[in-house]
Amino acid sequence: MNTAAAQVREPRTTSRRRKMPAAGPLIGFVVLLAVTVAMLAPLWFMVSTSLKTTKEMLAFPPTFIPETFAWSNFKELFTNSDIKFGQQYANSLIVAVFSVLGTVISSSLVAFGFARYRARGSGLLFLLMLSTMMLPYPAIMIPQFLLFTNIGLHDSLLPLILPNFFGSAYIIFLLKQFFSTMPNELYDAGRIDGSNEFRLFWNLTLPLAGPALATVSIFTFIWSWNDLLTPVLYLDSQENFTLPIGMAAMMSSKFRLAPWNLLMAAALLSSLPIITLFAVAQRRFVEGIVLTGIK
Repeated sequence: MNTAAAQVREPRTTSRRRKMPAAGPLIGFVVLLAVTVAMLAPLWFMVSTSLKTTKEMLAFPPTFIPETFAWSNFKELFTNSDIKFGQQYANSLIVAVFSVLGTVISSSLVAFGFARYRARGSGLLFLLMLSTMMLPYPAIMIPQFLLFTNIGLHDSLLPLILPNFFGSAYIIFLLKQFFSTMPNELYDAGRIDGSNEFRLFWNLTLPLAGPALATVSIFTFIWSWNDLLTPVLYLDSQENFTLPIGMAAMMSSKFRLAPWNLLMAAALLSSLPIITLFAVAQRRFVEGIVLTGIK
């Protein structure tokens, strides 16, 4: 009798437990919400400040939503002769685009050689190439500066672009890992069709390496776009400034007060190419990160 009563009461207890909400998912949601707000707060501050007038920018306590949307801040960036934001934006695009082209072309050629060909000492050469990743940039900064200065390339964009045409150890390593996953049967079929080694690289390997190339392109674009140290070393004239050094120059004595609203507007515009590039190549970028670590 007691057993039967227990069996009758058991489903009710189970149903009550199912109706009670679990605390774990709720706590996880609250934590994720707090982290999301903390991550988006600087972005909101940047957008809000970029649309404020100078008077409202200095108001205390600060306003989270501008009372008057000062869209003229974005116009002033391109019309103010002391800032020259448009020229600096174009310089950054030139440096970033050619840096991507140079890195992808040179690094993919070297990675293809390490991945597809076996020769005596190739493993040692690969380790030697990887060991260059241990060298910090200040170790080669002065010799490289003297080299470009002596050949007359100081205060030009070429010192920011030319080193990328000699490969990057990190990019070569990523592409070599991806190229090594391609089956040898593909290359055997290409040789049977009469393809030489360059055509195997250009017409077979590169089209199949889209995810890996998208990954290294995004990495290289971000590195060159945000680089500040190298432009500071080589660029003297404001016409040749890139965006990082140009935005740092906006804090100079040419302005009575640091134009934080203009700086936030410049920061917002400078982030658009990176956001756009990642949004366009997001699928291939994630796929490339996964595939480069398969083998």
